[in-house]
Amino acid sequence: MLAQRVASAAAGIPIILLIIWFGGPWYAAAVAAALAFATIEFQHAQGREWADPVAILIAAVVAGVAVGAYIGGIEWLAWLAAGAIIPALAVIASPVDDDLPRALVWTVGGVFYVGVLGSAMILLREIEFDGRSWVYVTLLGTFATDTAAYFTGRAIGRTPLAPAISPKKTVEGFFGGWLGGFAAVMAAAYAFRQWDDLFFDPWQIVVIAITLPLAAAAGDLVESAMKRARHIKDASELIPGHGGVLDRLDSILFTFPSVYLFVEFVVLR
Repeated sequence: MLAQRVASAAAGIPIILLIIWFGGPWYAAAVAAALAFATIEFQHAQGREWADPVAILIAAVVAGVAVGAYIGGIEWLAWLAAGAIIPALAVIASPVDDDLPRALVWTVGGVFYVGVLGSAMILLREIEFDGRSWVYVTLLGTFATDTAAYFTGRAIGRTPLAPAISPKKTVEGFFGGWLGGFAAVMAAAYAFRQWDDLFFDPWQIVVIAITLPLAAAAGDLVESAMKRARHIKDASELIPGHGGVLDRLDSILFTFPSVYLFVEFVVLR
């Protein structure tokens, strides 16, 4: 398992970093595709087949939310409205079980969970001056948090963090992940400040370094709770050693919105 995790990361991370570097429509398309596939995984967990037309329709709506975030303005708001209406109509027309209200909550909630939160990956990259650097800082901080939590938990983890949600997560792993994420954000931010003139006040990056690992841990627990509710271990087996796309986006879906909102409304004001 560990060897598979390392091999998958070694193959995928350079490609991800390169896509971020170029940005623009290629980056937006890659994010939209990832979010769409994660949505299909999410719908599959709710009982739909992989090629279910409703699941594909909902994935298309999520991709549209991401594209709308790239285009900006009123188009994004229109896609948000569609994101609430179209899946609801589709689920009413083709329910997966007899509990229609529950199916609606999971479906529409999934659109906002994957599509709206995920669109922050595009919004942060599209910040005019330092978007690319902020994406790198956020991604590296998130990866460091997850990696440090994993290895700390394996090495010294003894105290369950949330046994009702994820029995393998430990308090020791949580604090190890927080320390790793804090250090990675600080190091990456000051490196990009020297290399790419990333702008921030010292107290601002401290706030981001403190909160980003907390957001990453929250995102991990939220997805674990959803998987536990559906009695599944992973969203899929697409990525060897890591599970599915949604399993790799769980922390990102929380860290990117938190950083984007802070940068947009605090750092740049």
